Amino acid sequence: MAQATPALHPDIEAVLVTEEAIQRRVRELGAELKRTYGGAELTVISIMNGAILFTADLLRQLDNPVRLDCIRISSYGNATESQGTPKLVHSLTLDVTNRHVLLVDDILDTGKTLALVTGMIRGLQPASLRVCVLLDKKGRRQVPFEADFVGFAIPDKFVVGYGLDYAERYRNLTSIGVLKPERQKLST
Repeated sequence: MAQATPALHPDIEAVLVTEEAIQRRVRELGAELKRTYGGAELTVISIMNGAILFTADLLRQLDNPVRLDCIRISSYGNATESQGTPKLVHSLTLDVTNRHVLLVDDILDTGKTLALVTGMIRGLQPASLRVCVLLDKKGRRQVPFEADFVGFAIPDKFVVGYGLDYAERYRNLTSIGVLKPERQKLST
């Protein structure tokens, strides 16, 4: 998957997923969602801040009626590894009871965040609950969890771009790249 393209930012060691590959896969995921849900109304829940760009592009691929809500979870802070148990910072505002819920996140790594959020949503009795992630980093899994829809499987590298950050930086990059190790010690 690593590309021989020039780095998109001086702090990026290598481009892992290009902008073109992301956009192509987002279109494919939109088609997969359409096959799964048909014309049913969806309640899409995006995990902020990382999933904001992915969610926006994914929603543009759907012509279903869509209700959108956001949830905010804190698990990394300014570190490159999850800091223990994820914490709910901002909860849902929409009622998801008897609704088809699609939970969207930027990356599935340890599985802790998605296990926490899906457990919370299941308690609200949705008609269905599926999970769509842009990136799946299976090598980091600490709890058993699999997403229903996956953009890309990636190796255990610290990545930024297209919504993913380090210390709230690099989210605006159009591709996904491996952050140089010396930049992973950035002060806030």
